[in-house]
Amino acid sequence: MKRTQRFKRVSKPKKSIPETEPDEDSAANRSTQLLKSISTRVKPKRPKILSLPPPTSLTFDQMTILPREFFQIDALDLAPRLLGKFLKRDNVVLQITEVEAYRPNDSACHGRFGITARTAPVFGPGGHAYVYLCYGLHTMLNVVADKEGIGAAVLIRSCAPISGMDTIQERRGQKTEKPALLNGPGKIGQALGISREWSNHPLHSPGGLELLDGPEPEKILVGPRVGIDYALPEHVSALWRFAIAGTAWISAPKNTLRPP
Repeated sequence: MKRTQRFKRVSKPKKSIPETEPDEDSAANRSTQLLKSISTRVKPKRPKILSLPPPTSLTFDQMTILPREFFQIDALDLAPRLLGKFLKRDNVVLQITEVEAYRPNDSACHGRFGITARTAPVFGPGGHAYVYLCYGLHTMLNVVADKEGIGAAVLIRSCAPISGMDTIQERRGQKTEKPALLNGPGKIGQALGISREWSNHPLHSPGGLELLDGPEPEKILVGPRVGIDYALPEHVSALWRFAIAGTAWISAPKNTLRPP
Protein backbone atom coordinates (compact mmCIF):
# COMPACT_ATOMS: atom_id res chain seq x y z
CA MET A 1 0.00 0.00 0.00
CA LYS A 2 1.27 3.45 -0.81
CA ARG A 3 2.94 5.14 2.15
CA THR A 4 1.17 8.17 3.50
CA GLN A 5 3.19 11.19 2.42
CA ARG A 6 4.45 13.87 4.72
CA PHE A 7 2.83 17.15 3.93
CA LYS A 8 3.86 20.75 4.23
CA ARG A 9 1.76 23.00 6.36
CA VAL A 10 -0.41 25.27 4.33
CA SER A 11 -1.52 28.54 5.80
CA LYS A 12 -5.13 29.49 5.23
CA PRO A 13 -5.73 32.68 3.22
CA LYS A 14 -7.30 35.45 5.22
CA LYS A 15 -10.82 36.30 4.19
CA SER A 16 -11.31 39.93 3.23
CA ILE A 17 -14.11 41.83 4.92
CA PRO A 18 -16.19 43.70 2.36
CA GLU A 19 -16.76 47.36 3.02
CA THR A 20 -20.36 48.56 2.81
CA GLU A 21 -21.79 52.04 2.84
CA PRO A 22 -24.66 52.90 5.18
CA ASP A 23 -28.13 52.98 3.66
CA GLU A 24 -29.95 56.14 4.75
CA ASP A 25 -33.36 54.58 4.11
CA SER A 26 -32.70 51.66 6.46
CA ALA A 27 -31.99 53.67 9.63
CA ALA A 28 -35.31 52.66 11.17
CA ASN A 29 -34.53 48.98 10.71
CA ARG A 30 -30.96 49.01 12.02
CA SER A 31 -31.85 48.16 15.61
CA THR A 32 -34.00 45.22 14.54
CA GLN A 33 -31.35 43.93 12.16
CA LEU A 34 -28.64 44.27 14.81
CA LEU A 35 -30.68 42.28 17.32
CA LYS A 36 -31.30 39.57 14.72
CA SER A 37 -27.61 39.47 13.87
CA ILE A 38 -26.58 39.13 17.51
CA SER A 39 -29.23 36.49 18.12
CA THR A 40 -27.99 34.50 15.13
CA ARG A 41 -24.36 34.68 16.24
CA VAL A 42 -24.96 33.49 19.79
CA LYS A 43 -27.09 30.49 18.92
CA PRO A 44 -25.22 27.39 20.15
CA LYS A 45 -24.11 25.00 17.44
CA ARG A 46 -24.71 21.30 17.91
CA PRO A 47 -21.57 19.27 17.38
CA LYS A 48 -21.44 17.52 14.05
CA ILE A 49 -21.70 13.74 14.36
CA LEU A 50 -20.36 11.83 11.40
CA SER A 51 -22.81 10.34 8.97
CA LEU A 52 -23.26 6.62 8.91
CA PRO A 53 -23.12 4.61 5.68
CA PRO A 54 -26.32 4.41 3.57
CA PRO A 55 -29.23 2.73 5.41
CA THR A 56 -28.95 -1.03 5.49
CA SER A 57 -30.69 -3.94 7.14
CA LEU A 58 -27.43 -4.91 8.85
CA THR A 59 -27.01 -4.23 12.55
CA PHE A 60 -23.67 -3.58 14.20
CA ASP A 61 -23.70 -7.19 15.38
CA GLN A 62 -23.78 -8.24 11.72
CA MET A 63 -21.26 -5.75 10.36
CA THR A 64 -17.85 -6.91 9.18
CA ILE A 65 -15.07 -7.21 11.74
CA LEU A 66 -11.81 -6.05 10.21
CA PRO A 67 -9.52 -9.03 9.49
CA ARG A 68 -6.08 -9.32 11.06
CA GLU A 69 -4.43 -8.67 7.69
CA PHE A 70 -5.93 -5.16 7.73
CA PHE A 71 -3.73 -4.22 10.69
CA GLN A 72 -0.46 -5.85 9.68
CA ILE A 73 0.95 -2.89 7.76
CA ASP A 74 3.15 0.06 8.70
CA ALA A 75 1.58 2.18 11.46
CA LEU A 76 1.88 5.26 9.26
CA ASP A 77 -0.28 3.55 6.64
CA LEU A 78 -2.70 2.02 9.14
CA ALA A 79 -3.41 5.25 11.04
CA PRO A 80 -5.41 7.10 8.33
CA ARG A 81 -7.15 3.86 7.34
CA LEU A 82 -8.61 3.58 10.85
CA LEU A 83 -10.48 6.89 10.45
CA GLY A 84 -14.20 6.24 10.05
CA LYS A 85 -13.99 2.69 11.43
CA PHE A 86 -16.09 1.62 14.43
CA LEU A 87 -15.02 0.49 17.91
CA LYS A 88 -17.66 -1.68 19.54
CA ARG A 89 -17.96 -3.02 23.05
CA ASP A 90 -21.32 -4.23 24.43
CA ASN A 91 -23.91 -1.56 23.49
CA VAL A 92 -21.34 1.19 22.91
CA VAL A 93 -20.27 1.99 19.35
CA LEU A 94 -17.78 4.77 18.61
CA GLN A 95 -16.58 6.02 15.24
CA ILE A 96 -12.86 6.81 15.11
CA THR A 97 -12.22 10.45 14.19
CA GLU A 98 -8.59 11.07 15.20
CA VAL A 99 -5.46 8.93 15.54
CA GLU A 100 -1.67 9.10 15.90
CA ALA A 101 0.92 6.73 14.46
CA TYR A 102 3.88 5.41 16.48
CA ARG A 103 6.57 3.50 14.63
CA PRO A 104 9.81 1.54 15.10
CA ASN A 105 12.88 3.73 15.75
CA ASP A 106 10.46 6.46 16.82
CA SER A 107 11.69 8.32 19.91
CA ALA A 108 8.05 8.90 20.93
CA CYS A 109 7.01 5.23 20.69
CA HIS A 110 6.86 3.00 23.76
CA GLY A 111 8.65 0.40 21.70
CA ARG A 112 11.85 2.42 22.13
CA PHE A 113 12.22 0.82 25.58
CA GLY A 114 12.29 -2.67 24.10
CA ILE A 115 10.14 -5.57 25.27
CA THR A 116 9.06 -5.12 28.88
CA ALA A 117 6.09 -6.34 30.87
CA ARG A 118 4.31 -3.12 29.95
CA THR A 119 5.28 -2.82 26.28
CA ALA A 120 5.16 -6.50 25.25
CA PRO A 121 1.75 -6.11 23.50
CA VAL A 122 3.24 -3.44 21.19
CA PHE A 123 5.55 -6.11 19.79
CA GLY A 124 2.71 -8.55 19.20
CA PRO A 125 0.98 -9.08 15.85
CA GLY A 126 -1.01 -6.23 14.33
CA GLY A 127 -4.69 -6.21 15.22
CA HIS A 128 -4.32 -6.52 18.99
CA ALA A 129 -4.98 -3.84 21.59
CA TYR A 130 -2.23 -2.12 23.54
CA VAL A 131 -3.67 -0.45 26.64
CA TYR A 132 -1.64 1.55 29.13
CA LEU A 133 -2.17 4.09 31.89
CA CYS A 134 -1.06 7.68 31.32
CA TYR A 135 -0.06 9.46 34.54
CA GLY A 136 -1.54 6.46 36.34
CA LEU A 137 -5.04 7.76 35.59
CA HIS A 138 -6.01 7.73 31.92
CA THR A 139 -6.58 4.47 30.05
CA MET A 140 -5.14 4.84 26.56
CA LEU A 141 -6.24 2.52 23.74
CA ASN A 142 -3.80 1.75 20.94
CA VAL A 143 -4.18 -0.55 17.95
CA VAL A 144 -1.03 -2.61 17.39
CA ALA A 145 0.25 -2.32 13.81
CA ASP A 146 2.57 -4.27 11.54
CA LYS A 147 4.02 -7.76 11.95
CA GLU A 148 4.91 -9.45 15.21
CA GLY A 149 8.16 -8.21 16.69
CA ILE A 150 8.10 -4.78 14.97
CA GLY A 151 6.87 -2.65 17.88
CA ALA A 152 4.39 -0.16 16.40
CA ALA A 153 0.90 1.06 17.20
CA VAL A 154 -1.78 3.67 16.48
CA LEU A 155 -3.21 5.69 19.36
CA ILE A 156 -6.97 6.35 19.25
CA ARG A 157 -7.20 10.06 20.15
CA SER A 158 -10.87 10.92 19.55
CA CYS A 159 -14.16 9.36 18.52
CA ALA A 160 -17.76 10.32 17.77
CA PRO A 161 -20.59 8.53 19.64
CA ILE A 162 -22.79 6.34 17.47
CA SER A 163 -24.79 4.29 19.99
CA GLY A 164 -24.93 3.61 23.72
CA MET A 165 -24.92 7.30 24.69
CA ASP A 166 -26.40 6.63 28.14
CA THR A 167 -23.65 4.10 28.89
CA ILE A 168 -20.97 6.46 27.55
CA GLN A 169 -22.22 9.32 29.72
CA GLU A 170 -22.44 7.10 32.80
CA ARG A 171 -18.90 5.79 32.36
CA ARG A 172 -17.57 9.27 31.67
CA GLY A 173 -19.55 10.85 34.52
CA GLN A 174 -20.75 13.59 32.17
CA LYS A 175 -24.32 14.22 31.05
CA THR A 176 -23.41 15.98 27.82
CA GLU A 177 -23.53 15.42 24.08
CA LYS A 178 -20.73 17.88 23.32
CA PRO A 179 -17.37 16.80 21.84
CA ALA A 180 -15.77 17.14 25.29
CA LEU A 181 -17.33 13.74 25.96
CA LEU A 182 -14.88 11.93 23.66
CA ASN A 183 -12.20 14.36 22.47
CA GLY A 184 -9.17 12.77 24.11
CA PRO A 185 -7.55 9.33 24.31
CA GLY A 186 -8.21 8.87 28.03
CA LYS A 187 -11.89 9.62 27.44
CA ILE A 188 -12.10 6.87 24.81
CA GLY A 189 -10.78 4.22 27.19
CA GLN A 190 -13.19 5.40 29.88
CA ALA A 191 -16.20 5.44 27.52
CA LEU A 192 -15.43 1.87 26.41
CA GLY A 193 -15.02 0.74 30.00
CA ILE A 194 -11.64 -0.90 29.41
CA SER A 195 -8.60 -1.32 31.65
CA ARG A 196 -5.01 -2.53 31.23
CA GLU A 197 -6.36 -6.09 31.33
CA TRP A 198 -7.60 -5.50 27.77
CA SER A 199 -4.02 -5.10 26.53
CA ASN A 200 -3.22 -7.81 23.96
CA HIS A 201 -6.94 -8.39 23.24
CA PRO A 202 -7.50 -9.36 19.56
CA LEU A 203 -9.64 -6.65 17.97
CA HIS A 204 -10.30 -8.84 14.92
CA SER A 205 -12.10 -11.57 16.90
CA PRO A 206 -15.83 -11.54 17.77
CA GLY A 207 -16.70 -10.68 21.35
CA GLY A 208 -15.39 -8.13 23.80
CA LEU A 209 -13.82 -5.15 22.06
CA GLU A 210 -14.12 -5.25 18.25
CA LEU A 211 -13.03 -3.08 15.34
CA LEU A 212 -15.67 -2.96 12.61
CA ASP A 213 -15.38 -1.78 9.05
CA GLY A 214 -16.73 1.69 8.29
CA PRO A 215 -16.86 4.38 5.61
CA GLU A 216 -13.68 6.02 4.39
CA PRO A 217 -13.74 9.78 5.09
CA GLU A 218 -13.87 12.12 2.12
CA LYS A 219 -11.21 14.45 3.51
CA ILE A 220 -8.64 14.21 6.28
CA LEU A 221 -6.37 16.58 8.20
CA VAL A 222 -2.76 15.97 9.22
CA GLY A 223 -0.49 17.47 11.83
CA PRO A 224 2.21 16.79 14.43
CA ARG A 225 1.46 14.51 17.36
CA VAL A 226 0.45 15.85 20.77
CA GLY A 227 2.39 15.83 24.04
CA ILE A 228 5.68 14.33 22.83
CA ASP A 229 8.09 17.17 23.59
CA TYR A 230 10.54 14.63 25.02
CA ALA A 231 11.09 13.10 21.57
CA LEU A 232 13.70 14.03 18.96
CA PRO A 233 12.89 17.17 16.93
CA GLU A 234 12.28 15.23 13.71
CA HIS A 235 9.72 13.06 15.50
CA VAL A 236 8.07 15.99 17.30
CA SER A 237 7.44 17.72 13.96
CA ALA A 238 6.50 14.59 11.98
CA LEU A 239 2.97 14.83 10.53
CA TRP A 240 1.79 11.54 12.02
CA ARG A 241 -1.49 12.76 13.51
CA PHE A 242 -4.60 12.23 11.36
CA ALA A 243 -8.20 13.44 11.78
CA ILE A 244 -11.41 13.51 9.79
CA ALA A 245 -12.04 16.93 8.28
CA GLY A 246 -15.32 18.67 9.04
CA THR A 247 -16.11 17.11 12.42
CA ALA A 248 -16.07 18.73 15.85
CA TRP A 249 -15.15 15.42 17.49
CA ILE A 250 -11.38 15.96 17.59
CA SER A 251 -9.01 16.89 20.39
CA ALA A 252 -6.93 19.98 21.06
CA PRO A 253 -4.91 21.55 19.66
CA LYS A 254 -6.94 21.84 16.49
CA ASN A 255 -4.96 24.69 14.95
CA THR A 256 -2.00 22.40 14.17
CA LEU A 257 -4.11 20.26 11.85
CA ARG A 258 -4.08 21.12 8.15
CA PRO A 259 -5.34 19.61 4.89
CA PRO A 260 -2.66 17.47 3.21
